[in-house]
Amino acid sequence: QVELVESGGGLVQAGGSLRLSCAASGRTFSWYVMGWFRQAPGKEREFVAAISTSGVSTNYGESVKGRFTISRDNAKNTVYLQMNNLKPEDTAVYYCAAPRSIGSGSLDPARFAFWGQGTQVTVSS
Repeated sequence: QVELVESGGGLVQAGGSLRLSCAASGRTFSWYVMGWFRQAPGKEREFVAAISTSGVSTNYGESVKGRFTISRDNAKNTVYLQMNNLKPEDTAVYYCAAPRSIGSGSLDPARFAFWGQGTQVTVSS
């Protein structure tokens, strides 16, 4: 069973930046794609970004393309989400995510099955 621990959330003004981190343990990190999702109050969980095992391939949700960047450091078992030009509508709890199996390495959001406890990001206008 994988354990995912997010950090780096907080309060930021619109136009600002934050970097989220997610430390993973419990299995060989470099074998698995990783992802980020978010959930705002009263809304369904939304896909934010995913990254391949090597970090070469990425996939982003439409609402964050061009503003957010996902990356990973396999030596540190950590995945990051750099968030720039933040908007009030980015306010949500952000969750790190991992798939149940290695599979084909697809970055399909539907593959993700394990979640961290989440970190709150609040963007003020």
